[in-house]
Amino acid sequence: MVNCIQDVKITQLYVFGDERGSVLKMISVNSCEFESFGEVYFSEISKGCIKAWKKHRSQTQNLCVPVGRIQLVMIDDRENSKTYNNRVSLKLERNGAFFLVKIPPGVIYGFKNLSDNNALIVNCTDIPHDPLEGIVFPVHDYDF
Repeated sequence: MVNCIQDVKITQLYVFGDERGSVLKMISVNSCEFESFGEVYFSEISKGCIKAWKKHRSQTQNLCVPVGRIQLVMIDDRENSKTYNNRVSLKLERNGAFFLVKIPPGVIYGFKNLSDNNALIVNCTDIPHDPLEGIVFPVHDYDF
């Protein structure tokens, strides 16, 4: 998979399973994507809904989608980046497109649920949540 935004990393993830169930590995301290641990949280997106748009000043996102199917759109808003204003759209899901996506600070992103049910995003950030650190934009500011 080609990265079209500088410093965004997309890594194939794997599902290991047998008749008893599955193990989905997301990230470890040995992963090249791992920088530091801030917190892990789960974000549920209701059927047919959009959660957008957000940009972090200093927090890095490491996310995957273990349940459902989403469209992730990223826009490089860093004026000093080689890929400034580039836009990338990815479809993420457990079956067929199970990836870890590392989103650096300064990249605007949003999610759209493409599933018939709720979708779940897992996010492992490098610093704990700080409501003053992120910038939220109205959903109509950008298109999916």
